[in-house]
Amino acid sequence: MFSILNVRIATEDLKAAALIREAAMRLFGERGAAGVTVRQIAAAAGVSPGLVMHHFGSKQGLQEAVDRRAVAFFEEMVGELSRIGEAGGSASLAEMLASRLESEPAMAGYIRRLLADGGDTADELFAKVFAMTAAGMRSLVAAGIARPAADEPVRAAFLLANDLAVILLRRQIARVTGTDPLSRDGLATWSAVVMDVYAGGVFAVPAPPTDDPPARKEARR
Repeated sequence: MFSILNVRIATEDLKAAALIREAAMRLFGERGAAGVTVRQIAAAAGVSPGLVMHHFGSKQGLQEAVDRRAVAFFEEMVGELSRIGEAGGSASLAEMLASRLESEPAMAGYIRRLLADGGDTADELFAKVFAMTAAGMRSLVAAGIARPAADEPVRAAFLLANDLAVILLRRQIARVTGTDPLSRDGLATWSAVVMDVYAGGVFAVPAPPTDDPPARKEARR
């Protein structure tokens, strides 16, 4: 009975900590960490400020826990991205992020704020996601889905910048297009356009010149 009670208490503690972290992530994303107090986080999570301090020690400790969760969130996609080639399909960071937002809806807002504010955690996150993107592209090249790049790091950075722009500019994109690129419905439209650009390009390819164009023939007559 004692061990069962301990397990139950530990489980409830984990649930409370996750609830507090989720509330902090949402508020940090909306206002920035500097604009949020422990009391506000506690109110949003429906717990006492003392419980927040019990789990995280301080607001700084809570912010570090949120940052670790953001990094882990992307690390969990490493395996999926590296297996894209094995599955014979294609995906982007934006697509994979959108599919996970239902379980952690505050994540996109927090990532947007984190990258915009900068700092060591933002740099660490970008470096990890860049490594994921490069690994995913190598899988696609090995599977014959993507062509080799003359400069693999620069191509990976270019693709990553495009995907992160969707997260950073999500609100503005939705306003001007009427489509939320990270919603379940809008993602299909957004992904179709992205794949069309990546596969077919944007610029029309001019027809190669003929050896004796009609204008030249007409001038010789």
